[in-house]
Amino acid sequence: MSATLTLTDQDKATVRSAAYGAVSLLAAASDKPHKAATAGSIALTSATGRVGHVLNAKSKDIHLTGRTVAELADQVLPALAAAVALLDQQDPAEADNFRSIVLAALEAAAATSRNGQPGPVVDEMTRKVAAALHAA
Repeated sequence: MSATLTLTDQDKATVRSAAYGAVSLLAAASDKPHKAATAGSIALTSATGRVGHVLNAKSKDIHLTGRTVAELADQVLPALAAAVALLDQQDPAEADNFRSIVLAALEAAAATSRNGQPGPVVDEMTRKVAAALHAA
């Protein structure tokens, strides 16, 4: 665990909402949304490091609303950039860890598609999430 990483409750909520929101976005784009959500969530709960502790904490602070993928994306993509920025300010290694964790979760979720290969919609959502992770 990093001694230099001190996150407020709001910071932790942002990190959790961003990570689980990214999985939700990919699941919404998937042809097997429940399997994608499950695989992505398992990947997030398998995370290590300080970010892993944050993602595994029991909490009820993940609030993702919206009736459409566009509305969900309006919340999640900025949250991803915000999470990376706040982690990068305190511990750049944990910001990199967060990026890796989220991308691994998306890869796990994408692998659940019918033929094992993500389709163009999943590829595009993955690209958008990756861009948000590197926007900070």
